[in-house]
Amino acid sequence: QVQLAESGGGLVQAGGSLRLSCAASGRTFGTNVMAWFRQAPGKEREFVGAIFWSTGGTGATTTADSVKGRFTISRDDAKNTMYLQMNSLKAEDTAVYYCAAGRANIYVRLERGYDYWGQGTQVTVSS
Repeated sequence: QVQLAESGGGLVQAGGSLRLSCAASGRTFGTNVMAWFRQAPGKEREFVGAIFWSTGGTGATTTADSVKGRFTISRDDAKNTMYLQMNSLKAEDTAVYYCAAGRANIYVRLERGYDYWGQGTQVTVSS
């Protein structure tokens, strides 16, 4: 089992920045992709971005078009922690942000692509 714990959410004004963290613990050796999803009130959970890694270190990232250029995903291999740096935040970024982990597969942009999920952290952007 892998445990994921998000942190860093909060209230921020439009145009501001936040950095979310997702710390992984447990049997993480079986995972090589982590992702961020978000779910706004009344909407389905949507993909934000993902980061892949191998034994050689952290590799590629992919992000949703809606956040491209504003959000950046990174990972500290030594800490087994993934980050989401969110800049130029908009009111429509308001959502609960979830961290997910699993083995890389063709469904990395879908919820079904992940075996493990965190509890989520609330991000509220005031306009």
